[in-house]
Amino acid sequence: MDILSSLMDGFATALTPMNLLYALIGVLLGTAVGVLPGIGPAMTVALLLPVAMVLEPTSAFIMFAGIYYGGMYGGSTTSILLNTPGESSSVITAIEGNRMAKAGRAAQALATAAIGSFVAGTIGTALLVVFTPIVVDFAVSLGSPSYFAIMVLALLAVTAVLGASRLRGFASLGLGLAIGLVGIDSVTGQRRLTFGQPLLADGLDIVVIAVAIFAVGEALWVAAHLRRTPLQIIPVGRPWMGKQDWKRSWKPWLRGTAFGFPFGALPAGGAEIPTFLSYVTEKRLSKHPEEFGKGAIEGVAGPEAANNAAAAGTLTPMLALGLPTNATAAVMLAAFTQFGIQPGPLLFENEGPLVWALIASLFIGNTLLLLVNLPLAPVWAKLLRLPRPYLYAGILFFATLGAYSVNLQAFDLVILLVVGALGFMMRRFGLPVLPLILGVILGPRIEGQLRKTLQLSAGDVSGLWSEPIAVGVYIIVALVLVWPLLFKAWRRARPARVAVVGPVNGGPIADSSAARPTAESPTADSPTTAGPAARDGQVRDGQENADAPKATHANHGQEKS
Repeated sequence: MDILSSLMDGFATALTPMNLLYALIGVLLGTAVGVLPGIGPAMTVALLLPVAMVLEPTSAFIMFAGIYYGGMYGGSTTSILLNTPGESSSVITAIEGNRMAKAGRAAQALATAAIGSFVAGTIGTALLVVFTPIVVDFAVSLGSPSYFAIMVLALLAVTAVLGASRLRGFASLGLGLAIGLVGIDSVTGQRRLTFGQPLLADGLDIVVIAVAIFAVGEALWVAAHLRRTPLQIIPVGRPWMGKQDWKRSWKPWLRGTAFGFPFGALPAGGAEIPTFLSYVTEKRLSKHPEEFGKGAIEGVAGPEAANNAAAAGTLTPMLALGLPTNATAAVMLAAFTQFGIQPGPLLFENEGPLVWALIASLFIGNTLLLLVNLPLAPVWAKLLRLPRPYLYAGILFFATLGAYSVNLQAFDLVILLVVGALGFMMRRFGLPVLPLILGVILGPRIEGQLRKTLQLSAGDVSGLWSEPIAVGVYIIVALVLVWPLLFKAWRRARPARVAVVGPVNGGPIADSSAARPTAESPTADSPTTAGPAARDGQVRDGQENADAPKATHANHGQEKS
């Protein structure tokens, strides 16, 4: 009953005319940036952080929530019409959605994506309301050793599953933790990594770092790979669904929601895994399996529902534990810090009205997405014709203006350019940016919990595993780090054991590993999302082959085009 009454109070706050206006602005902005390839909700929230500082915290977070949900939806439009996912979580949607569009069913594909997003987002937000207070009650009972262990697990889990290699993920995390150390030590008063620069004594402003990494770095990277050929956009009518489309879509919507929310709530979940699992499940359960690969509506309905349910699930650890699991949640967590709000288990107790207004705005924003985006689908398609040079020039301009407005210091512009160049180089060499921003945000908090734990144990290291929950978490950490190495060693040893056994009944031995799809040899049903840096790495790894010069030459030709 307390949860229901708190949610009703949140609706009373979120339904005020001004907050409704901010929710509508957030939904429109989020959809627009989700539609445009290469621009995501994380970049938009980062760009708006300096502007949002003049707003009330509740209004700012309501707008950020609209951007978040709108960005999740907008990525499907680009996937369906251009076969170019605006977000990594929309890659699976492009498989069937673009084929539906080429078959003249773009309207039906956009409609099932919009309605599926509404259904999954509404159910996911309801689950957020139910489970977040339970997680909060559990988190409040934790001591410093357990909380430190959970934050370490979150960092390692997110880092281990991102990027082309675990080494690059941990390198990115190390950069983030180093940036988070800049400033004066709160205990000893010593300056760390300031290099004699007085303006670095207070540390690097998280808003400047977020804008540099997500806005400047991403804009430079995408602008460096612009295509000079005009985009071929499939015409869109008014989105609608027939009776048969409804019949084939409602079950995938529910199954996609069941996949998306739990994975989104996990520290290393995200939306990529549940969207792929939803696609595979729908392909196996469909009564029309022959349509998959040619434009099956189930292949759009299920993954899009999983995508938006994962977006709701992501907010569970962020609000309950202060642990973001994707880039947009990380920037929103930075916004909490910028407003002077301490994220973590006490957030509901200290800032209850704000949090419940934020959750209520998710229901409102989800409804606005459905009401606004169904009739505006042709408008979003025209937005894709916006000249890219003008777009990214505007992004760099507003990023510079926003970074300067934080402290009104020209030194912040130097930091913006340096960190922005770092973000560009990270994308060039395949280093994921999420571990870096998580290291910057969570690094000081992890250090604080570590110091508190060691103070309670009088400097004894055994205090780190003095609680049962901490011991269990460290076991999971060990599995996360060691299991991939053991699995790789087992797979390498397996062919050797088969060779020792020899042929059965005099027959030849078939190499079963050749028929088994692996991460290095994706099949047609498991599209790869490797970026240009990963493809460059594959070309470099194949330079020993006779065709390596041709491959390298072809790759450079594609970049120039």
